[in-house]
Amino acid sequence: MNIALWIVAGVFAAGFIAGGIIKLVSPYEKYAAKLHWPQDFTPGNVKFMGGIELLGGLGLILPGALSIAPVLVPVAASGMALYMAGAVTERIRRAEYKEILGDLLFLAGMIVVAWGRFGQSAFD
Repeated sequence: MNIALWIVAGVFAAGFIAGGIIKLVSPYEKYAAKLHWPQDFTPGNVKFMGGIELLGGLGLILPGALSIAPVLVPVAASGMALYMAGAVTERIRRAEYKEILGDLLFLAGMIVVAWGRFGQSAFD
């Protein structure tokens, strides 16, 4: 179970980190032209979301890998699950049902990591 949780956390962390960096470094106008959801948010909000994704992704891996406050791994997973619940809510509000699957997958992954790291496969 421990190895599976590392794999799940690593895959989703990579997605969050990549998405966060893209939101942080891409000009808002260019990013909003490719995707429609950013048009509902200010440029500052999109950058803030990028920061959340970057820090959340790092929080899924670094505390456990470095054995520094490893309890932060399930805390980060719980926070990112809440973040993804917000993303799912936004997809429903915008009636973007075709795009919701990825958000639900990330939400499920974060629930699994939080459950596993708070439970039987918690770091010692």
